[in-house]
Amino acid sequence: MGLVTNHTGVDAQGRSSVDLLLEHPEVELVALYSPEHGFRGAAEAGELVDHTRDQASDLPIHSLYGETRKPTPAMLSGLDLLIFDIQDIGSRFYTYIYTMSLAMEAAGEAGIPFLVLDRPNPLGGELIQGNVLDPAFSSFVGLHPLPIRHGMTPGELALLFRDRFGVEADLTVIPMDGWRRSQLLTETRLPWIPPSPNMPSLESAQHYPGTCLFEGTNLSVGRGTEMAFQVVGAPWLDGQELTQRMNALDPPGVVFHPVRFTPQNPGDGKFPGEEVGGVRLEVTNVEVYNPVTTAALLLREARALSDGEWRWIPSHFDRLAGTDELRETLSSGEGVDMLMKAWQAEAEAFRGVRTPYLLYP
Repeated sequence: MGLVTNHTGVDAQGRSSVDLLLEHPEVELVALYSPEHGFRGAAEAGELVDHTRDQASDLPIHSLYGETRKPTPAMLSGLDLLIFDIQDIGSRFYTYIYTMSLAMEAAGEAGIPFLVLDRPNPLGGELIQGNVLDPAFSSFVGLHPLPIRHGMTPGELALLFRDRFGVEADLTVIPMDGWRRSQLLTETRLPWIPPSPNMPSLESAQHYPGTCLFEGTNLSVGRGTEMAFQVVGAPWLDGQELTQRMNALDPPGVVFHPVRFTPQNPGDGKFPGEEVGGVRLEVTNVEVYNPVTTAALLLREARALSDGEWRWIPSHFDRLAGTDELRETLSSGEGVDMLMKAWQAEAEAFRGVRTPYLLYP
């Protein structure tokens, strides 16, 4: 067997799936495969990861975020089965599900069965939010036409990828026992393990489907702090004024607080060691909070207060948004309300697309 995993591949007692498979009398685990952020989850976003060996087991770790993002035939040589066991975040931008997709594809091409050990969507499985990606903007932060918040588990997505998006594989999904779509990760027996260096908490993950869009601008999302993706700021930004504007708009399920923070060695290189002003987002009602529409309003207001300092990173912003519509709408000064209504209609249409692949009540 080969195992695609990282530090999140543990059971409820914290035992690594690597160790569990090594101890299994009927299994010979011969190779490991690591996604973005590496086997230990310590590499920064976008940082290429080299092949290495696991010091504890001496197994080779083939990097799927370096010279290749899809296992090569040589990497799969001799395998009877390839397993995927990684905790996802539940947002389209997060790359672990595309590592799964490409590993599925490679296994299918090699005639090797592919097994997904399913895990919860930490954001729950009911809400669907944001636009469905336009295939013209497909990339490794959006490989398939999913909404920004899809409400699916890795196993459900694997079934969708196979049956709807043409990823050919001999697929088996091992479902969870006891998970319900209404549950956040904190409502399960499973521990929160930061899946990447800048995803310290469920609060960060809840804002990520919206605040991640600011990665396509010259504003900081708090990388290099303990509040990554919970904050947005820049040295020129008036956090008090931005807070007042956002709270006056009263987006449901969230409140805003003025904040000052200083990124330390931020992986995105934004404002290292420099004090930044901005806002901190706080979820007040997870059942009605829409981070995508909230971020659209926050983008509009932050841009208006940036007094000429605002900069887009167009290609990256559009990759994250899965379209150029949002950037062009904001740049033109047009209202985003109609666009957000259209996006929510796309999300609701996806609800029907995903229904045949859902495994949990």
